[in-house]
Amino acid sequence: MSHNSTLYTTSVEAFIPDTGRGIQGATSHCLGQNFAKMFEINFENEKGEKSMVWQNSWGYSIRTIGVMVMVHGDDKGLVLPPKVASVQVVVIPVPDKDADTQGIFDACTETVDALRKAGIRAKSDVNDNYSPGWKYSHWELKGVPLRIEIGPKDLENNQVRIVRRDSGVKKDISRTNVAEQVREKLDEIQQSLFDAAKQKRDASIEIVRTWDEFTEALGQKKMILAPWCDEEEVEEDVKRRTKDEIGAAKSLCTPFDQPELPEGTKCFASGKPAKIWTYWGRS
Repeated sequence: MSHNSTLYTTSVEAFIPDTGRGIQGATSHCLGQNFAKMFEINFENEKGEKSMVWQNSWGYSIRTIGVMVMVHGDDKGLVLPPKVASVQVVVIPVPDKDADTQGIFDACTETVDALRKAGIRAKSDVNDNYSPGWKYSHWELKGVPLRIEIGPKDLENNQVRIVRRDSGVKKDISRTNVAEQVREKLDEIQQSLFDAAKQKRDASIEIVRTWDEFTEALGQKKMILAPWCDEEEVEEDVKRRTKDEIGAAKSLCTPFDQPELPEGTKCFASGKPAKIWTYWGRS
């Protein structure tokens, strides 16, 4: 919840631990009749009178993709959670000069077919202009969750090698029930990315009660939960006092699930009686 020119706003606040910045995720605004007045949007009500419309707006779009990129990505590029990756698995042939190249290519095709039949979004990269190593980094950059490599040894042992994008862990699995094993692995990656992000976020939240604690936590790129008197001029004062080259701190959102606020708790910024717990940070 934040109080501004709209009558009422709810939001989902995301947080980017690496930059220490909050970013508004999904928002629902009750816009009241603000825009109706500006643009003269009228309707005839049940009494037959001209009346201004009331409006809402909801935002949950491109920024969600941006947050996902920032939260999961690493120095090699994108890391996409399997549920949203347009390509979940890329299959790469790794022939050597004496290998049964055709056999390897066929195994790649069969593997992709088996995965697609099971509803997994898979493709093979059989482009022979590029080395396997080049292809590995190409698909890592694009964030594909799982890579399958098939070389002469794999052909011989009726297996494939799977490599996770998130952890780089390699494992050889049998070609017999490849789709089942890949499905399990994708679920595991999905859960693991979620857990890592949640753990990182939780580690970034600091509960403070005083101004000194607040400025220290802000310097450590934290998302801060603090008791506040809920007054607009106090927030303006916080913005003024924290303004530097990185930007000022502001209230991010007030959680619906309020922690207990003991009698006599003071606002971290003004020393007045606190009314609510609110998240603060740079956005």
